[in-house]
Amino acid sequence: MSSSSKLPPNTATNFVRANHFSILSTLWSVPDTIATKHSNMASLSSRRLMKELTDIKNNGTPAGIGLLTAETMQEWLFTIRVLGDETVYKGEVFVLRICFDDRYPIDYPQVTFVTNNEYKPPVHPHIYSNGHVCASILGPEWSPVLNAVSICLTMQSMLASCKKKELPKGNDRYVATAPSNPKHTRWEYHDDNV
Repeated sequence: MSSSSKLPPNTATNFVRANHFSILSTLWSVPDTIATKHSNMASLSSRRLMKELTDIKNNGTPAGIGLLTAETMQEWLFTIRVLGDETVYKGEVFVLRICFDDRYPIDYPQVTFVTNNEYKPPVHPHIYSNGHVCASILGPEWSPVLNAVSICLTMQSMLASCKKKELPKGNDRYVATAPSNPKHTRWEYHDDNV
């Protein structure tokens, strides 16, 4: 006779149900743990973005950079002008879109130049015609001490140092196959001269 046959009727079934419930409870608690961690990251991101926005409202932005809109904590738009008479971008205004996720500032945000009927991205060896930017601070050189304004300053500086307007090599091929999110691109950083 098997050991389960010595148990009162339905005991084996109840044992399986009880253990199944225990397993399900354990499995259901894992997403709660993940959700808590996600919530903590989201609140870190929100607190940081609120601080940055308060700093911008209280102190303004550097010359040539303006906050166009920050209606949500997920997407901000900045205008960027390169100052001075010696720039190849004299008189041009560009709009930089910065999209934040819950991992910001631990992880870098999604950064693109706006491309629409009103705005075009700068013609630059590190900026593709779809607005994607190849810059090491938007990858391996990102640090959580950087912020939205420092990204704008980096873009402004990158434009200011450019001596010749030209698209990146392979622009058409990249744009035709690029993911919508440039963070999914595997960039190669090999030219610090532009």
